[in-house]
Amino acid sequence: MSILEAKSLAFSYGDEQLYQNTDIRFFEGEHAVLVGPNGSGKSTLLKLFKKELKPDNGTIEWLPTKQVGYLDQYAKIDGDRLVRHYLYEVFLPLFEKEKQMENLYEQIATVDENEYDRILERASKLGDELVESDFYAIKSKVGDIIHGLGLSMDLLDDPIKHLSGGMRAKIILAKLLLEEADVLLLDEPTNFLDVKHIEWLTRFLNQYPKAFLVVSHHEEFLRAIATTVFAIENKAVVRYKGDYDFYVKERILREEQHKKSFKSQQAFIARTEDFIQKNITRDKTSKRAQSRRKMLGKLDRIARPTKSRTYKFFFPLSRSTGRDVLVTKDLEIGYDEVLVEPITMTIMREEKVVITGKNGIGKSTLLKTVLDVIEPLGGSYTWIDTAKIAYFEQESNLEKALTPFQIVHNQYPDFTIQQVMSLLGGHGIDYEMARRKIGTLSGGEQTKVRLALLRHQKGNVLIIDEPTNHLDAAAKEALKEALIAYKGTLILVSHEKAFYEAICDYEISLYA
Repeated sequence: MSILEAKSLAFSYGDEQLYQNTDIRFFEGEHAVLVGPNGSGKSTLLKLFKKELKPDNGTIEWLPTKQVGYLDQYAKIDGDRLVRHYLYEVFLPLFEKEKQMENLYEQIATVDENEYDRILERASKLGDELVESDFYAIKSKVGDIIHGLGLSMDLLDDPIKHLSGGMRAKIILAKLLLEEADVLLLDEPTNFLDVKHIEWLTRFLNQYPKAFLVVSHHEEFLRAIATTVFAIENKAVVRYKGDYDFYVKERILREEQHKKSFKSQQAFIARTEDFIQKNITRDKTSKRAQSRRKMLGKLDRIARPTKSRTYKFFFPLSRSTGRDVLVTKDLEIGYDEVLVEPITMTIMREEKVVITGKNGIGKSTLLKTVLDVIEPLGGSYTWIDTAKIAYFEQESNLEKALTPFQIVHNQYPDFTIQQVMSLLGGHGIDYEMARRKIGTLSGGEQTKVRLALLRHQKGNVLIIDEPTNHLDAAAKEALKEALIAYKGTLILVSHEKAFYEAICDYEISLYA
């Protein structure tokens, strides 16, 4: 049964059309993934499905009564709330039912005996409903998901604002999984997840009895969960009725066919337009020319094949440093409590180091401590006096109301318009994207804008915190090559071994 139908769907940002006249059907219990390069409109499509955006044309209809759960890759939650209150909100109706039951039992002591049976019957019925809803297994259910995502039950009594960005993302995902919606729309759910937690989420989704649609650039994850693939291609959403490996093979064949069809149609259009131009003013052939003009006007035009974006990531430096770039001695990091054992280390000139560890262990906290953003709780750290640091923060702090052009121009006011556009273009941000507000761009596009800002800082120490979370495969590969070519000292935080193992000289693992 179809639970979602989108008909003649069209949507544009400014002059850039993401989809045109496309139809989509999504079925009960379907396990599907949505793929496409950064900027193709994957996150936008989920927002359209969730009715957070309105299409320019066409309709989107869900089967009535279907509950849709949505994970936004940039979801925000109230930091002052306790994790426990945020998660257990899912079960609030059941807790209210339990309270009603307890109140009924308490009434037994004060009501007339004639009311006993009625009250006991009502209380017993509520108890049966709680049992049927697995109310008494709530704690176990919460624990399973919390542990599966790599968190601990101790976090339940912490304010959300004390959690790292990765831990907050996991809490949002945990609540969504607890809701057991009829349809899950998940935008980049593997961001911030370690390998074993991605494996857990894979098992969870494969056993999920209802439908889901997942956006991710993690190919192994997609390969493990997909039975249907939706791909955004040539301004249309194309269904592949098979798993991810089927999609990869079939896509190549379809791309070739699309190119041939487009080329053939363009040749036909050119011949027809030439005929019209030559014959429109002739008495004998004017009617034929007018007829062909009407036919062209009604022709369903094949979209021009989409070209893969190319990237020119590069991190130059102006001068080198001395030998011992960063030295820490018994450094203690954290907010209210020390997160890890005291850190003593020396990072030397031109070394490339990756910092690893489970989510919430303190990787970003370590970076912020040595960057003077957070006070150390003990010990010391020293930078060499010739260090010039360029820093890529894990969480975006770009002003959502500004365009990429404005953001780059504000940082580099001496750049000409051409220089700004060239810098953005080399990072995969085309003319249309450069004029859109940052808040309308995908996570991958925002990451590329932030990477563009690093180009002319010419830092001899490059500190990069989880840069690959939103990047597509082509951009990730280009970034890897740029970091391998970088001539300065690199301190990288990443959970993707396939990304950092070819870049870094050694690994610093943090443990509690």
